[in-house]
Amino acid sequence: MKNILLLCITALGFSSLAQGQSKETVSVAGQQYPYIVDDCGDTLIVATLDDVSISTMREFKSREDYLRYRRYRRYAAKVYPYAVEAVKIFREVEYSTETMKEKQRRKYIKTLHKDLKEQFTDPLKKLTKTQGMILIKMIERETDTPVYYLIKDLRNGLTATYWSTMGSLFGHDLKEGYHEGQDSILDAVLQDMDISYDVPDVQGVK
Repeated sequence: MKNILLLCITALGFSSLAQGQSKETVSVAGQQYPYIVDDCGDTLIVATLDDVSISTMREFKSREDYLRYRRYRRYAAKVYPYAVEAVKIFREVEYSTETMKEKQRRKYIKTLHKDLKEQFTDPLKKLTKTQGMILIKMIERETDTPVYYLIKDLRNGLTATYWSTMGSLFGHDLKEGYHEGQDSILDAVLQDMDISYDVPDVQGVK
């Protein structure tokens, strides 16, 4: 939700805030924000925030479920930047290569793959089995596509089969995909992780 008003007010005081207030600003951490002063003399800052997720308190069947939720949350926070980048790359490649011929598309993806390999190979190698699983499920949930078929589409069937075989050695089925309801603890964690990305439309022209 954007344009959230940081107005710490009561319901009764709300109607009086918009009347007869001057547009002043106050500096907070080097940033200028508009503010108003209510009838009690309190300064109320108005700010625009990025999207936030508001959830109800979680309930768990057991302490083991609670501890697994906490562990998954830590792991999800660790792999979150990689998931965001992966979805961003996928969307941009999908967008940029839409009108390319197959040979041109393959060349573009091959160059991109080389750059990404140099950037991400070492940090991804350090992920644990569970962290890798959560990263995969994050991507699959957002793209609604099993990782196997993402690789197959971006590279080729041989590469997808290779990584599918490698994944199976670590207990990952890259053809399975993400299925909500299969793991309620994982669902609860991923519901609070927004990794969506919309490719900017520059003047409405590709």
